[in-house]
Amino acid sequence: MESITKREKEILRVTWIGSIINFLLLVSKFIAGILGHSAAMVADAVHSLSDFITDIIVVIFVRISSKPEDEGHDYGHGKYETLATAIIGIILFFVGIGILYNGIQSVIDTMNGKTLAAPSLLALATAALSILFKEFLYRYTAHKSKTLNSQALKANAWHHRSDALSSIGTFIGIGGAICLGEQWRILDPLAAIIVSFFIIKVSFQLLKPCIDELLERSLPAEIENKILAIILSFPEVSSPHHLRTRRIGNHIAIEVHIRMNGKTPLQEAHSLTTQIEKRLKEEFGKDTHIGIHMEPIK
Repeated sequence: MESITKREKEILRVTWIGSIINFLLLVSKFIAGILGHSAAMVADAVHSLSDFITDIIVVIFVRISSKPEDEGHDYGHGKYETLATAIIGIILFFVGIGILYNGIQSVIDTMNGKTLAAPSLLALATAALSILFKEFLYRYTAHKSKTLNSQALKANAWHHRSDALSSIGTFIGIGGAICLGEQWRILDPLAAIIVSFFIIKVSFQLLKPCIDELLERSLPAEIENKILAIILSFPEVSSPHHLRTRRIGNHIAIEVHIRMNGKTPLQEAHSLTTQIEKRLKEEFGKDTHIGIHMEPIK
């Protein structure tokens, strides 16, 4: 329980750091967008607002997913973190669609003769700061997601990256409008359209593993082969079959049938399966769910 608590605290600490920076950025972007006469910066602020909301989602669901198994959840609460990842992916998708729609609408308005408002240097500077801060948050959160094995942190890291990409599009658009003149202000919505496709792509990358897990998809073949190799490393065991695997949040579940000498004493057979379980947990984590069914050699 101690290691779970440490992991939970570390995930929450990383998330709170990101949420504080996100909040400061979104306030700065709204102010810069309004005072700097930049619709692109206001849209970027809305994107940062969605990032801040996902931080709160992570904080809530990580606490729930860290709870141990109870009477109503025999396999623990790991899938709550998967649900959080799916929610972030869905939010990213709709944010991407919103940016795409607004970009297309601005291009159409420009082609119909509408003149886009000229942004100011304040908006340009804020976009540059947003890129730097969001790229830092992406790298920091992505690193922590690997060390802590957290899907939700990984999803949040990509949300930071998507916000950095959005700010790059905003920076290019504002910079083009300032440096190249009125006829080039269309660069802002065009860049936003390109960025929106990256955001939508990331949303699908996050949603696919969540859907696979919720549909009880088996683990990749290389992992299942490693499981079988570990089992067969015990000479008393043969013919592992009916192997079933799946993911439960950040943990995995393994169920398998094995054969051994039918004359093996029960205590010895039990000790052997305990050793196999210990070896599997050393490889795949101490919270791995393992079910081993023993059968006599035919």
